[in-house]
Amino acid sequence: MSGQSLLAPGELSPTRQVPGNIRRPEYVGKPAPTAYTGPEVQTPETVEAMRRAGTIAARAMAEAAKLIAPGVTTDALDEVAHTYMCDHGAYPSTLGYRGFPKSLCTSVNEVICHGIPDSTVLRDGDIVNLDVTAYIGGVHGDNNATYLVGDVDEESRLLVERTRESLDRAIKAVRPGRQINIIGRVIESYAKRFGYGVVRDFTGHGINSSFHSGLIVPHYDSPHATTVIQPGMTFTIEPMLTLGTHEYDMWEDGWTVVTKDRRRTAQFEHTLVVTDTGAEVLTLP
Repeated sequence: MSGQSLLAPGELSPTRQVPGNIRRPEYVGKPAPTAYTGPEVQTPETVEAMRRAGTIAARAMAEAAKLIAPGVTTDALDEVAHTYMCDHGAYPSTLGYRGFPKSLCTSVNEVICHGIPDSTVLRDGDIVNLDVTAYIGGVHGDNNATYLVGDVDEESRLLVERTRESLDRAIKAVRPGRQINIIGRVIESYAKRFGYGVVRDFTGHGINSSFHSGLIVPHYDSPHATTVIQPGMTFTIEPMLTLGTHEYDMWEDGWTVVTKDRRRTAQFEHTLVVTDTGAEVLTLP
């Protein structure tokens, strides 16, 4: 794999502003969100609103991804996604969520998730995950993808390709009546074929009017994930695969999660609604 030096925290730019006419999630300005007490099965009206939010999130991520190249800062990616969401009437869900300071997450190389956009400059051979969530119409749409920066080594390229495939396989496994651990079983069995680690402590989640509803979607075969999948449920699947260990460390910022062995990691995510026969992806551009 690439012999590039490990990441270090960069400098943060000032907080980006959201126009006053854009509706904020209830947690903005609070230390934590109010606990969700509603159902995991959503009404058709809520699902339709989530489809709109998911489309904006997917398009914002795609716009930011167009800028990915050696020499570009992760803060510049944040600016593009922030502007796109605001221009389309959506609030960037991560901005102010439990104090997170930016409008998307940028996780480079050994960063598993929740990397904070800053002055970090992307280098030729890096991989970078963009995680974008949009809030509009009272609901959230959440997606992420890992991108190649310039000329990337084969080991990293295959990790990215196979992580995307693990998400695709997991989505196809979603069926009403199955337990939710089928998702992790499919991901883990596929990842083991290549000797990849599967991150355990960061999971998919229920999503609706709440960013994280309390429903947990593990990406490994957990015997405790016995919730039965039902039509109308909305949740994310977002496998994080690693070239080495699934164990992690966290930076002092309280957000940036890195692999303990500092080997590379990739992630992909979609927001889904369960249908009568499978699942529909709500985060499509």
